[in-house]
Amino acid sequence: MKEHNKNDPLHGVTLEAILNQLVDHYGWEGLASRININCFKSDPSVKSSLKFLRRTPWARTKVEELFVGTFHSGSKYSASKPNPWGK
Repeated sequence: MKEHNKNDPLHGVTLEAILNQLVDHYGWEGLASRININCFKSDPSVKSSLKFLRRTPWARTKVEELFVGTFHSGSKYSASKPNPWGK
């Protein structure tokens, strides 16, 4: 059985919770500007985005990295890095 790292900021957090928190923080437009995928641009919804993210590992990784960088300081994806969009 795989051991879970207690310091892993994604441990115990569902993809739906991650997506909802990012949408609350950035909005769909802000999320789409940070991660260029159509499910955030064209008629976005949590349900359709979850379906896409669960089938697309590279997109899910980008969402998880943004979540960690935004909400968990001190990580290698720290939100303190300059944002090219100036937000």
